[in-house]
Amino acid sequence: MSTEMVFQTHLVLGYVAWLLCFGAYGLPWLRSMDRVAAQRAIATLHSFRFFGLVFMVPGVVSPNLPTDFAVFAAYGDFATGVLAMLALLTVRIRPLFWPLVVAFNVAGTVDLIVDYYHAIQIGLPARAGELGATYAIPIIYVPLLMTTHIAAFYFLLRPQQNAT
Repeated sequence: MSTEMVFQTHLVLGYVAWLLCFGAYGLPWLRSMDRVAAQRAIATLHSFRFFGLVFMVPGVVSPNLPTDFAVFAAYGDFATGVLAMLALLTVRIRPLFWPLVVAFNVAGTVDLIVDYYHAIQIGLPARAGELGATYAIPIIYVPLLMTTHIAAFYFLLRPQQNAT
């Protein structure tokens, strides 16, 4: 099997596994919470996106990994992580919390979509070995991140339920 086929298979199965897990455990758990608690849980996961800076660490990724891809992915993740942390820090200041929740989800979603676009443009699936130690990020971490961004938008857009 070619490197491209292995990478694409891993990517698709990463989404399948996370969607199954999220459908069985994550979504019911988040639905049992109020809106703020659900967004806090999602923001907590995304607050670790500072880890994306690893795409710029020599020796972790191949020197042949295109710099444009690595730098955009790294800083997009970093910005999303900082916005998620700011949301967590302002949870008691609702006029700041909600815009930061929207900001980290929009920034994070745009980052992942643009990263996918750049990956396709540079032919990353065929060059997946250049990801080095970061190979697991697009295969395991990114599907979870995209899934939780979609969930965050769902919880932002669904009508607020009245307390009984």
